[in-house]
Amino acid sequence: MTSEVKKVPIPRKGVDYRGKIVLAPMVRSGELPSRLLALHYGADLVWGPETVDRSMIGTTRRYNPETGTIDWTRKPSSALTDPGVKDSIIYRLHPEREAGKLIFQIGTSNPDLAVQAARLVAGDVAGIDVNAGCPKPFSTHDGMGAALLRTPDKLCAILEALVANIVPEFEIGISVKIRILETAELTEALVRRLVATGITGLTVHCRTTPMRPRERALRGQLRMIANVCHEAGVACLMNGDVESREHALKLIEEYGVDGAMIATQAEKNSSCFQSEADGGLLPWNNVVKQYLRYAMEVENKYGNTKFMLTQLIPGKAFVYREISSCKSYTRICEMLGYDDLAERAREVDLSLDIDPDNTGKKKNTKKNNTTALAAGGQTAMSRGANSLVKKSLSERGVQIPPKPPASEVASLPA
Repeated sequence: MTSEVKKVPIPRKGVDYRGKIVLAPMVRSGELPSRLLALHYGADLVWGPETVDRSMIGTTRRYNPETGTIDWTRKPSSALTDPGVKDSIIYRLHPEREAGKLIFQIGTSNPDLAVQAARLVAGDVAGIDVNAGCPKPFSTHDGMGAALLRTPDKLCAILEALVANIVPEFEIGISVKIRILETAELTEALVRRLVATGITGLTVHCRTTPMRPRERALRGQLRMIANVCHEAGVACLMNGDVESREHALKLIEEYGVDGAMIATQAEKNSSCFQSEADGGLLPWNNVVKQYLRYAMEVENKYGNTKFMLTQLIPGKAFVYREISSCKSYTRICEMLGYDDLAERAREVDLSLDIDPDNTGKKKNTKKNNTTALAAGGQTAMSRGANSLVKKSLSERGVQIPPKPPASEVASLPA
């Protein structure tokens, strides 16, 4: 008789990571259109990009009727000098299409700030995940991301604070994403501490902090990590060089983990989430068109859309180079031959203050009020505005001596 597998309770509005193939958290590649694309092709759950606690604190939650999204926004610093500037969107989700499937990943190194930031979004997501694996300087410089692997007391304190404050109030689970350490003994010691904090899930990226994505994932510690998680009843997901749904299922069986997270391959072609029975990996042009539909539906920031197209379109494709010269959704649809999307593309361009005819962002044609600039303490700008149209020397009262005769010029010493 086999004993029943231990499982920590999943909060009422939370989600069990077991049996799930999910989209990894990725900066730029994890924005809303990319998440909707992954869900379209069969991802079971999607992680949003790491969002730093301080960037969320102070935001305003708003429903956007034009896009059907919920946006967390704040005034940019430039609003001090230009009151007409639009609010910056810090985080955006789709309450219908991502319902019960979105995990918010937080970048933090402070338990109190983590709780403050999590409270702002916890009512709209299926879980909160702490980033303890990102090795990039923008995350580690302030003790966040992979830097937390070296400060386990702090990492455990963050998880315990979130479990104590967020779980009872919002009834969702807390999880953490880590990397392996230099030895199995060090990794095991860390994982045992983490699974005792009250989390419901742990994802392990099978690379050490110094390793880059081009280096092959190391799976030697994976079964041990899964066993430690299972002893505590915590779900264990794996990440690193997972290529497709079928590949993920094989790895899950081989290493005894509960699920798998796909990153790089999803960035290249999100149909990797689709099972072979449902069509498997699709040609890039099919995926690109679907991505553009979602990007325009939610009026995604053009720069992010353009970046994603350079990931989705193979570098050898003829249109790859053409993308770099495109400065509007309209031009992209024309270049790719998506005539059926042209009307919507023009609408989105105008909504985002982009010139549909490919000259990029509309320029501010208003004249600078130099008096107002100076009064506002921007004397340098006011001088700069005046200097755009220079007066001639004679207009400024400068006496110009007459030119000497040619014979005198010729006699001057060299």
